[in-house]
Parts: sequence; structure tokens; C-alpha cells
Amino acid sequence: DLISANSKEIVLTSGATESDNLAIKGVADMYYERGDHIITAVTEHKAVLDSCKKLEKRGFRVTYLPVGSDGLISPDDIRNAMTDKTILVTIMMANNEIGVIQPIAEIGKLCKEKGVLFHTDATQAIGKIPFNVNELNVDLASFSAHKIYGPKGVGGLYVRRKNPRVMLVPMMDGGGHERGMRSGTLNVTGIVGLGKACELARLEMPTENERVLTLRERLREGLMNELPDVYVNGHPTQRLAGNLNISFAYVEGESLLMGINDIAVSSGSACTSASLEPSYVLKALGVGEELAHSSIRFGLGRFNTEEEVDYTIGRVNEAVNRLRELSPLWEMVQEGVDLSKVQWAGE
Repeated sequence: DLISANSKEIVLTSGATESDNLAIKGVADMYYERGDHIITAVTEHKAVLDSCKKLEKRGFRVTYLPVGSDGLISPDDIRNAMTDKTILVTIMMANNEIGVIQPIAEIGKLCKEKGVLFHTDATQAIGKIPFNVNELNVDLASFSAHKIYGPKGVGGLYVRRKNPRVMLVPMMDGGGHERGMRSGTLNVTGIVGLGKACELARLEMPTENERVLTLRERLREGLMNELPDVYVNGHPTQRLAGNLNISFAYVEGESLLMGINDIAVSSGSACTSASLEPSYVLKALGVGEELAHSSIRFGLGRFNTEEEVDYTIGRVNEAVNRLRELSPLWEMVQEGVDLSKVQWAGE
């Protein structure tokens, strides 16, 4: 009911990473005689990008499309990239770092017109915004339970059964579970939790979205009204209610995290937290390296309160002001120095 799919169209997996791998590699192996070209975007989740890179090593051709400064992809760019050898377009519905919601309905319609299969990593979207596989013309969709307050280690892949019927080559062979697409004993307790999480998400989505959006705007205004040189990354409105990705100029993100270590926020993506490189998603938006390093991702959800938001505003504002006082660059800016015209030693 949550995505308007038949239960026989759901392949149960260990989570969205496995679902992405199965969708992309499964389609590539099944339809390689028809074509060898795949289209995706530079801001996709690593599970999508790394699957595509693996296929490139096997001889497939992959087009990585850019996004605008707001994080959105242009359907026209997808149309122009298509060839008669294109077998799959894979574009995430909502970004895990910046929360931007892509024009999935337009992309799905385009793919249907061209006879190209369309996969979306909908992990961040399902259960938070309306998602109807038929209205969106989605052929495959990845999702994960823990993003909608279900248990970790379980998820699924929607695989369309008709108009068109999508076939996949399985990644794991064995007992032929999940209609031959995913062999192996299933995580029964996790699946029960996934089902209940989907049920609750469907019931609570309309009111929860409105409440979370109010909290997000309270947080955004509380930070931006008090602090100068603060920038929201990604489209200002076409984004998930619970996501706020902000760059604080002249502040290092990791230092800011340490300064507010009683608040659960992140610098960059939780999936690539071991990397000290600036976010590849922010770089794709054209965000400079300094600002990318100063970005913090705030995630708001079902259990957050106004009191927590107000506490966060106070703590972040205090920490940013303290760190800026220690920054020579901030001091120079306050004195009216144009940093772009400074000749730095070593340049």
C-alpha cells in the first residue's frame, strides 16, 4: 500500500545497498544483448556509483550526468544522453546528503516513452513523501527499513511485473528464493519490522511531514537569522522535510561537530564518514572546498521536538561564534579584506 505495488513485486533484501546492486547489475546482465549503456548522476549514493564503476570494468558504458547548483538533474540532459543502446536510467528520488528531491515523474515518463528501464534509489523518500510506482513510471525501486524507523539489516527492491515485466539476473544463486532473484534464508523478524514500519509510515506521513517541516524551518531560521555567512546546500524548497544541509563559512565541520558533541548531526554522508575528503555531492553542486568542509547535515524526524530544535540552535550558534573568533580568515573578513584578492604564500 505504501508504494502501490503488488506484494509479488517486492524482492526482500538486506537493505538498500544490496537492492541497488541487484537492480543495476541484474538489469545489465539480463539485457546486455539489447544494449550496454547506463545513465546515472554524479550525486548518486555510492552503492549506485560503485555498481556502475564495476560494470564499466566489464565493458559497459556509463554516462554520469551533472546536476545544477541546486542539486537537481535536468530531464533534458537525460533525454540527450540516451542512445539506442541505453538499457537503464538510475536516478535517486531524494539525496541522502542534501535531501533534494529529483523530478522522478518526468524522468519516469521519459524512460517509458523511450522504452528504457528506470531504477530509483528511493531509500530516503519512501515513507516520507508520496511514492506511487505507477504514477511515477518506476520499474525498480530500492528501499531500506531503518530509514522509516524499522530494524536495520532489511530492505527491499520493487521489481515491476507488467508493462513492462522486468527480469533480473540474480547476484546470489542457491535455493531460488524471492522468485529466483535473491537466494538465501530471509531475515524473518526484520521483515516483520519492515512491514510494521511501512504501515505506520503510510498512516502518519501527511501529519508527520507537516510537523517535521515546521521544525526544519524553525531550525533554519534560528541559525540563519543569528549567523552571517551561512548557506543552505541544495534546492531551498524541493527537498525532504527532515533534511537541512548547511555550510558555515570560516568554520571547519569536524571542529564544529566536536563543539556540539551532545547533538547527533553529521558532516557529510554517514555512509562515507571514514573519508576526510569533502563531500562529492557538494563538490558536484559547485560548492568550494572550504565551504564543503564546513557543511553539517541536520536530520529531523518523528521523535524530535521544538525544545530540541531550540537547544540545537543555541548550541550551534555558540560553537560557530567561538570557532570563528579563533579563525584568522574570519578576522580578515571582519576587517574588510577581500580574501579572493589575497596573494597567499606558496601560491
